[in-house]
Amino acid sequence: MNKYVKIMRPDHWIKQLFIVPGSVAAFLLTHKSMPDLFDMAGSFLLGFVSTCLIASANYSINEWLDADFDRFHPTKKKRAVVTEGVKGSVVWILWGCLSLLGFCSGFFVGKMFLIAVVWLWVMGLLYNVKPVRTKDIPILDVLSESLNNAIRLLLGWSIVSGNTLPPVSILLGYWMCGAFLMATKRFAEFRMIGDPDLAGHYRKSFKYYTEKSLLISAFFYALCAVFFTGIFLLKYRIELILFIPALMGLFCYYFYLSFKDDSAVQKPEKLYHEKTLMIYVFALCVLFIVLMLVPIPWLHWFITNEIITVGN
Repeated sequence: MNKYVKIMRPDHWIKQLFIVPGSVAAFLLTHKSMPDLFDMAGSFLLGFVSTCLIASANYSINEWLDADFDRFHPTKKKRAVVTEGVKGSVVWILWGCLSLLGFCSGFFVGKMFLIAVVWLWVMGLLYNVKPVRTKDIPILDVLSESLNNAIRLLLGWSIVSGNTLPPVSILLGYWMCGAFLMATKRFAEFRMIGDPDLAGHYRKSFKYYTEKSLLISAFFYALCAVFFTGIFLLKYRIELILFIPALMGLFCYYFYLSFKDDSAVQKPEKLYHEKTLMIYVFALCVLFIVLMLVPIPWLHWFITNEIITVGN
């Protein structure tokens, strides 16, 4: 039984906390009150459980369908599906049960949440199951997996505001943030394996990648993330322009981590072990709150000031 629990990857549930920014954004932008926040606590807990169940459903078929490829990975070859004789029939029953429980719990959160959680489930099928299996297609492997980031933002938003949609700019920004994380993860994995031929056996898309191309793509996604996030921040509060350089610093530090041996970038669920990164993220959260609460009048003049004529 323990081996079937392993393929559900409960240790990865921490990644579902990516729904939190969506809930925070909805709370701030739809002008909810503190009493509303306490009323939504139960819905948030149920929504988080639903998201974790659907994620585990996706993880279970991921491990089963990837077993033949994971044998070529230095660490994933130790997964339960590869080493402990897991039965395919049990995996698919487990997938079905997790999916059903995830849908049922999502139903009680709200219609919009249920639609988003079904979308998350469908992305798991497109990513893992033939004939589509987007994880085997270069570029699309990163973009399709990172789209789950935007879906998580939508999930968090719909818990708080089930009758509105988040701004497109923040959805695109969150998607590109996820793409940056996925591209650096690919880079760290490719670099750790150290053999392009072996890497291609582990992940088909690696046959078309190089360290250079993965770094360039990660840089592009980082630029896109800052661009779209910047549009969102400036649209809703001028003071948040000061948040953008700090966000750029976060991307730079994450790049640095991807070069470390056995980097935690390969396993995002373990990033909380990176104390410096966690301190930086906490500082970013504090900065965001301060900028949301404290007006800075001179910034309004700086942003809205027109061209000044200084002479002939």
